[in-house]
Amino acid sequence: MEPLRRKIQEEGKAIGTDIIKVDNFLNHQIDISFLREIGKELGQRFGDLAPNKIVTVESSGIAIACETARYFGDIPVLFAKKAAPNTLVEGYYCAPAKSFTKGIVSTLRVSKNFLGPDDRVLIVDDFLAYGEAAMALCELCRQSGAQVLGIGAVIEKEFQGGSKRLREKGYRVEALAVIQSIQDGKVIFQAD
Repeated sequence: MEPLRRKIQEEGKAIGTDIIKVDNFLNHQIDISFLREIGKELGQRFGDLAPNKIVTVESSGIAIACETARYFGDIPVLFAKKAAPNTLVEGYYCAPAKSFTKGIVSTLRVSKNFLGPDDRVLIVDDFLAYGEAAMALCELCRQSGAQVLGIGAVIEKEFQGGSKRLREKGYRVEALAVIQSIQDGKVIFQAD
């Protein structure tokens, strides 16, 4: 997605050789009109599927998932919680996921009331790095009997291997901007 690449180059900031900071438009402050374009593009890329639910992780994936849901008839968005709230009393599925940016392992949880064998799921998130969050979400779907139709990411850091791991497990993966490497403060995108 060329507009996303341009936005990353113009507004993003490379930190070291493995972090790209896009918090001014994607995951701290959100550029709403641009988010609509992201949702539309994800909707088009997975338009051949018929998901009945979008699953993501709190919190930066929620806005992306909600905007993407519009392109599938406003299907429900289910977000995995990173902490066990007092209200999650009816039982839940859980799986561990290591956060690359925070350096901690969180247990992702979704209520058994909201995910089950009748669900055809599209997983959506802001970043795909090592694939930890996506793998945990796939595990939650496996536990529930839900079918994972595909995994969409706004930005993929290909050099961290997450998409390769997911594809090796048979998942369809689409990313709107694929970063091949970060060198000398410059983002190098994968050639199309």
